[in-house]
Amino acid sequence: MKKILFLCLSFALTATAQKKQGASKYDTITLGGGCYWCVEAVYEKLKGVQSVVSGFSGGKTTNPTYEEVSTGRTGFAESVQITYDSSVTNLDEIFKVFFTVHDPTTLNRQGADEGTQYRSVIFYKNEEQKLAAQAILAALKKAKVYDNPIVTSLEPFIKFYKAEAYHQNYYENNKSQPYCQMVIQPKVAKFEKLFKDRLKKKK
Repeated sequence: MKKILFLCLSFALTATAQKKQGASKYDTITLGGGCYWCVEAVYEKLKGVQSVVSGFSGGKTTNPTYEEVSTGRTGFAESVQITYDSSVTNLDEIFKVFFTVHDPTTLNRQGADEGTQYRSVIFYKNEEQKLAAQAILAALKKAKVYDNPIVTSLEPFIKFYKAEAYHQNYYENNKSQPYCQMVIQPKVAKFEKLFKDRLKKKK
């Protein structure tokens, strides 16, 4: 935990130092870190993030449904597409959050959620995103943050399909559900503790 916290603080400083001045510049990054409800709930609270959409990426068919993806046979991963203001946050910080709130050492599994649809994956859309992802992976491995090898894959972004409407903002709309209370809420609490200076102001 000390190593993870130290890395988080280091990357936070990097992100702050790299803030761009002037007009906002919006960009997107697509990530898979287990159940998209969990990942979405966290990033919706990060300062600089404009929107988080739950959906699917990494497969080869068109317009996949949740039921199809949940079989684990489509090649798709449950993913979130994050739109962010690069004058407020950046890839370093977004990746820092990613590696803090999910376990990148469990192959095709996060907790009780198991299957290729729950794999840890970064879908890079250009060379900048690929290099940034490679850099943080190298830093984590060098620092030996995890006891087990990191299995997060880097895959070229091809297409993102938005999931059904009831999957969007799932945590905010279903906080009383057992899965939200037992699985998502602890991840959100961890994020809020470690990134308390980077939270959006409550409306």
